[in-house]
Amino acid sequence: MVQRRELRVVAGRSALDELPEVLTVEEAASVLRIGRGAAYELARQWRESGGRRGLPVVTLGRSLRVPREALRRLLDVGVDAWASGQ
Repeated sequence: MVQRRELRVVAGRSALDELPEVLTVEEAASVLRIGRGAAYELARQWRESGGRRGLPVVTLGRSLRVPREALRRLLDVGVDAWASGQ
């Protein structure tokens, strides 16, 4: 079971700074507050579109990981801007 984490800002640092450099898809889903299935669907879209849309993931062996900085950029620009390639 993935532990839910709340995003908060403490002294100029967000809770994202406290996360590991790479997250599992399930951990990223928890941060985004979406379901596991939706997160894997977005990861599939990322891989199939060559990184043009979806949840940014890297493949390590047979595992998918979401880089913390990619997640931060996604949250900073918003999903719509991310999907349009900005």
